[in-house]
Amino acid sequence: MPRPVVLLDPHPRRAGSIFDPGQMRRLHALADVVTEDIDGRLPAALVEAALPRISAVLGQTDLPAERIARAPRLRAVINVEGNFLPNVDAGACAARGIEILSVAPVFAVPVAEMALGLALDLARGITAGDRAMREGKEAYGRFGCAGSVLLSRARIGLVGFGNLGRALRRLLEGFRPKILVHDPWLPASAIADESCRACGLDELLETSDVVFLLAGATRDNPGFIDAEALAKMRDGAILVLASRAAIVDFPALLAEAGRLRIATDVFPQEPVPADDPVRRSQMLLSSHRAGGIPAAFQDMGERVLDDLGLVLRGLPPMRLQRANPQTMALMRSTPGREGAMPKPAGAA
Repeated sequence: MPRPVVLLDPHPRRAGSIFDPGQMRRLHALADVVTEDIDGRLPAALVEAALPRISAVLGQTDLPAERIARAPRLRAVINVEGNFLPNVDAGACAARGIEILSVAPVFAVPVAEMALGLALDLARGITAGDRAMREGKEAYGRFGCAGSVLLSRARIGLVGFGNLGRALRRLLEGFRPKILVHDPWLPASAIADESCRACGLDELLETSDVVFLLAGATRDNPGFIDAEALAKMRDGAILVLASRAAIVDFPALLAEAGRLRIATDVFPQEPVPADDPVRRSQMLLSSHRAGGIPAAFQDMGERVLDDLGLVLRGLPPMRLQRANPQTMALMRSTPGREGAMPKPAGAA
């Protein structure tokens, strides 16, 4: 029986960010690995030559139906970026019983914790208070808390209730809030099972003290959080964008900064241009750093290896997110990037 062969094509990630040395040894114990240590996609010629032998793909390799037809041993495609992208023919994979998996669950808790941290900052003016003290403009005691609000027992709205929404709901339990959820892909009973109440978007925006935007980008929802939607929120309400920039009309968001307390971890263009007006806004800004913490990548390597081992033994995967061909066809996530380091001082 020939050893399984894995195509490792992790761009925009690097293999070393997914697997630590011990995990890499475990990968090589599971299968022969076809890869190159390059900054970019594997060369097409290398992919084509490997297709007849590969049992699994780890990465974002283009896999149209004609390539899948030339990979008779292929059992799984594991996206290590976190998005289900349209460059893999989901129908051709489904017809062959090929699993399409995503590492997205590893980012749910880290992003949820950051989203909660941003909301607490906005509620209690943590960053604003630090800046005021450094500038000698601080106010003490109750005078410094005039605009502060509690998250405890607040009315909280979650727009989107996938991996991230569920992770955040668990973190919020200690605050004993009333949680409203708007997610058109879920029945109300599934939301009720999580001790939340399903509602329409208008009700959620109009009545919530805190709103978390957690929805993925789909064919049907670009910019659906627009000027009209934002105008429904009460003055001083908290809004945290923690999922995808494409779901928000950013000029409208900028226009509401000040009336609303807004934080965002994502932006329409990344890196954000130096002259982008968002840098001068009243929003609390985070440079798309909510999910990519070391613990998430350690978890990613473990989950990938766990499910790869199961699939190679003919067993169903248990630790990654399985693609649904119906919803995968609706997703409109854009390819990501490993991250951008700041330029050295004085660099062009």
